[in-house]
Amino acid sequence: MALYFLEYDLRKQRNYKPLYDELARFNAVRILESLWCFNRVNTNAVGLRDYFSTLIDSDDGVMVSEVSDWACSKAMGMPSQLK
Repeated sequence: MALYFLEYDLRKQRNYKPLYDELARFNAVRILESLWCFNRVNTNAVGLRDYFSTLIDSDDGVMVSEVSDWACSKAMGMPSQLK
């Protein structure tokens, strides 16, 4: 199982609901305002980026990275909270 971070920049319309609903389905934990983490198997960062890009507007930005080491300060949540 791999740990992924997803960061986004919703620009004009800022419709968060589809993205937040899917992050909830992934059991994601919010780390910072626009940074979430989740565990997945049998995928990669490119596939996840492409998938989450379908949930946001065409002018929005999204970045997905597979993470092996992390450190946080004054965060809203921690990857250790993942189920």
